[in-house]
Amino acid sequence: MATIKINEKSAYYPEGTLFRDIAREYQKDYGEEILLVRFRHKLRELSKAVSGDGELEFVTMAETPGRNTYRRSLTMIMEAAAHELYAGTESPSGVRVLVRHSLGEGYYCEFRQGRVLFPADSARILELKEKMRELISRDLPILKNNVSQEEAVRYFEQHDRPDKSRLLRYRRSSRVNLYELNGYRDYYYGYLTPSTGYCECFDLIPYQNGFMLMFPDLKTHETAMFSPMDKLFGTMDEAAAWGESMGVRTISDLNDVIADGRIQELILVQESFMEQKIGDIAEQIAGDLRRKIILIAGPSSSGKTTFSRRLSIQLAAHGLRPHPISLDDFYVNREDTPLDENGELDFECIEAIDIVLLNRCLTDLLAGKEVTLPVFNFRTGHREYRSRPLRLHDGDVLVIEGIHGLNERLTPGLPKENKFKIYISALTQLNIDSQNNLSTTDTRLIRRMVRDARTRNTTAQETLARWSSVRRGEEKNIFPFQEEADVMFNSALIYEMAVLKCYAEPLLFSLDITCPEFEEAKRLLKILDYVLPVPGENIGHNSILREFMGGGCFGV
Repeated sequence: MATIKINEKSAYYPEGTLFRDIAREYQKDYGEEILLVRFRHKLRELSKAVSGDGELEFVTMAETPGRNTYRRSLTMIMEAAAHELYAGTESPSGVRVLVRHSLGEGYYCEFRQGRVLFPADSARILELKEKMRELISRDLPILKNNVSQEEAVRYFEQHDRPDKSRLLRYRRSSRVNLYELNGYRDYYYGYLTPSTGYCECFDLIPYQNGFMLMFPDLKTHETAMFSPMDKLFGTMDEAAAWGESMGVRTISDLNDVIADGRIQELILVQESFMEQKIGDIAEQIAGDLRRKIILIAGPSSSGKTTFSRRLSIQLAAHGLRPHPISLDDFYVNREDTPLDENGELDFECIEAIDIVLLNRCLTDLLAGKEVTLPVFNFRTGHREYRSRPLRLHDGDVLVIEGIHGLNERLTPGLPKENKFKIYISALTQLNIDSQNNLSTTDTRLIRRMVRDARTRNTTAQETLARWSSVRRGEEKNIFPFQEEADVMFNSALIYEMAVLKCYAEPLLFSLDITCPEFEEAKRLLKILDYVLPVPGENIGHNSILREFMGGGCFGV
């Protein structure tokens, strides 16, 4: 018998008892489905068994590891359903389902026949959904088999899955976990549920040339509603199409470029493409002289500062005179800052900005008046007026950076024709492989971790601990307004994970196994393990990546 401590109480189970069986005893005490456990501070799948004494915690959909497990499991059910439906799925002539982008609470997917897009008509989508529901209703087991790397590579080569076989060739691990469902085998970089019955809540919704695989909404406990995000989708699809034109759609493609010694060429082409996109935005602004106020907003670590500097240079090249302004300088005085639900100062809410003062300054500038703009003193917590007065002339534009730039509540008194809104984010165009997408959030988190360590002497553990709070602020203050942008700019660099790996891995390895952030660190290390490293000394000094790794020409 093993002594298992659960919720501060001791329970006794025979060695070999499945965690799934223990979870069933306690499920009534949890509002969400238990999908994983933590045993001796380590995540375990429910299909694993008790081996000795230890402390046991249950992980539900309310936690990120649980949500990711649900998403991966449902994705495999979708792949297995497609495999069963379409004869020849494992041959070049067969139809497969590819996960393309993460959008809101779902994945955008497409049917592909080889490299050719296959029409996703409503009948085909309904057929796939019904087959998924059938597999789920049968509560089929999802089996986990640990095989040698050579065996896994050979399997995927035999079944025409080059994205999988090439990815595994670059891994340093000698063993690989292959999951099997109803005769369909695949590789996933994280945990899965023990059977299909755990994934009842989902939907398939036609969208663009494919469909959305929708996941549960934690607030309603029902399938999340899908709100089309056409601008965001278009920006992500453009980046993916450009990556495909470069022959780099997955991490294994990137690794091939690195191994072949072609990475410097790819870096130069990517940076040139990005400069062209910034130039196009500047040209669009210069084409309408009424656009005097450029508002730039985006989530954490999207590269807003470097982008605004590079945009200003391009605006100057078009004959305009840009004047940078930070919304941080319009903070209310510290004693007037609102408090959040925890009673702490909330610098991210829009009420932390003196909207009346900001609109008065901008209105006066548009009217041709001379204005002295404030400068916020973060040491004293008060605004000061020590800058030189500013008056706008022909060709002058204001470049304003801040998280609330897209929110119309920020500038309600200004005519729309005078404003030009830009949304910037690192919308990762790489996938790990055809079924496992590389999260945009993970890219930004790794960027922030590297920058925090360099500029603030912050540990990886501290950055990881704060990230959930950062994400809540983004969900509230930035993402709801992203479709309001006139232009979206994707700051993700197709090669950046290979460069950031050299900086991030040592930071992540420093975490102790007992700290709460160790799980997340381990997950990020596993992602980085797929990528070959690239030294950063040849990255251009004006690259957005320099904002995080250092050595840039803009002093950030």
